[in-house]
Amino acid sequence: MKRIVIISAGIFLIVAGCILWLSYKASSMYSHLNSATSLVSLLKDEILQDDTIRANEITKELQTHTSAARGAGEDPLWKAAGMLPWAGANFRAASEVAVSADDVTQLGLTPLVDALGLLDLKMLTPSSEGVDLSPLSAARPKLLAAAHAVRESSDRLNAINESALIPQLAVPLVEAREELSSMRNGLDTAADISSIAPNMLGAEAPRRYLLLIQNNAESRASGGIPGAVAVLSVDQGKLTLESQTSASALGKFSPAIAVEAQQQLIYSRRPGLYMQDVNLTPDFPTTADLAKRMWETRMGGSLDGVVSIDPVALSYILDATGVVHLSDPLLLTLAGERLPTELNSGNLVRTLLSDVYAEISEPQLQDAYFAGVAHEVFDALSKGTSDPKGLIVSLTRSVDEGRLRVWSNTTEEQDVLASYALGGSITGVSVSPAEFGVYFNDGTGAKMDYYVKRTVQLLKECAKDGYEETTVRVTSVNSAPADAATSLPTYVTGGGTYGVPPGSVQTNIVAYGPVQANVETAKLDGEKTQFAPYVHSNRPVGVVAVQLAPGESRTVEFTFGKIVQHVEPNLVVTPTVEPVMNVRLPTQSAACS
Repeated sequence: MKRIVIISAGIFLIVAGCILWLSYKASSMYSHLNSATSLVSLLKDEILQDDTIRANEITKELQTHTSAARGAGEDPLWKAAGMLPWAGANFRAASEVAVSADDVTQLGLTPLVDALGLLDLKMLTPSSEGVDLSPLSAARPKLLAAAHAVRESSDRLNAINESALIPQLAVPLVEAREELSSMRNGLDTAADISSIAPNMLGAEAPRRYLLLIQNNAESRASGGIPGAVAVLSVDQGKLTLESQTSASALGKFSPAIAVEAQQQLIYSRRPGLYMQDVNLTPDFPTTADLAKRMWETRMGGSLDGVVSIDPVALSYILDATGVVHLSDPLLLTLAGERLPTELNSGNLVRTLLSDVYAEISEPQLQDAYFAGVAHEVFDALSKGTSDPKGLIVSLTRSVDEGRLRVWSNTTEEQDVLASYALGGSITGVSVSPAEFGVYFNDGTGAKMDYYVKRTVQLLKECAKDGYEETTVRVTSVNSAPADAATSLPTYVTGGGTYGVPPGSVQTNIVAYGPVQANVETAKLDGEKTQFAPYVHSNRPVGVVAVQLAPGESRTVEFTFGKIVQHVEPNLVVTPTVEPVMNVRLPTQSAACS
């Protein structure tokens, strides 16, 4: 009996000792990982402040903590605990988190900070002297290494079944996954940019891009009618705007430039007939290819790609460059006493999309003013006086809102661009599985869209027979004055030329659903209405034309069914004069039993 007691006591002491040791290791791991987490926030701040010295110091501190946490998880007793039938999953998961944290620090953050040390944002900002692009090329291997390390760690954590874990581990695991996913996307993007940006900015040879400056006052699917077109020359990062004209000056193309069959059914032959209509389609690679061929046919020479931007994006750029003082004698003459000669982010959009039509009566001179102001903004950008961080923020916002798009005629570069929103594709890897798109094409033949206020909202219905169902609600309001027919210039109202009463606005509302879904019904102000159904790249498309008198509001609803994607839907809309955040309302989900 005494021997049994002694053996039992010994076993108890061993078990207790193991538990105490594991508790100590768990506490150590938790403490180090918690310290590492707080340092990551500091590291982000220093990176944003471009303080590479302090970033290096923080990275070394991170290495100390993540290495210690990893060591705790590699303890023999900890590994043995990982073999236990129930609790083992928690020990293994904790080890995986520690290993991932250490790998991200050693193999991801360290080369990333080293890469940032090679880059000077000020040096990469466009200037009249050009830009030294070699540091960007030199940083690429380090960015690729960092991206690979984070990708591997992200995959490792994604493979863990959090449902088998205790809440104290499951919650931080999910948070770590989200953090790594964000970091993964950012590093993949940085690596891709470093692979194509130097050559696209003229590192090896000068590049020539067609610049489409879209006018949101007359809507097109990707923003607005190309009000001005020009060739943007880029040589070693130095920007020069040349060969500037209006889209209408290129005239009608006969025979028409060939348009892909599905898109011709939806948008007619017009995208291949007029430069003003190349962006009736929301697919920017199609728009860019048509515009390139049109320019080369009419103007000669060869182009390396196409860039599209709108006045709202130009106003964002002015946040980084500061006020632009008009200096061109023609612009000063056209401005007269009523239009501003100092343009800033606050007055640029109204000036270009509204006031110019009230103060300049001749359409050709309106186009000349529009193009001239764009030229002045690009001149300010090319002088190298921009705030680098502010410029990055402005360009990022422009891309996120669909106001800046880029297409390259070089296959390798275009393959990269097509992977991101910057490429403007309506299909492919850049498009989320359950993406909806709502696009606006003017049918008034005028500049009345400046007065149209729109909201778009997804209404997620209850699933039917295993399929998702979503309604897309589009509400449009014509905020033009009641006497718009007489108080607004004829060039703005259209004067009834295309059968739309002056002051009214007609818009073709084009709604895209996810791949393989169906567009089933359309309603106008709650009543079923006829609509034109199409298919574009295996995505269902519905089109309804809506006409609004001054002060009138109308709502169109498209219902999409047979949606096989069981993920949260995503919504893309035509960028208008209104902030995109005001147009795109939060998704509303039905209460399903």
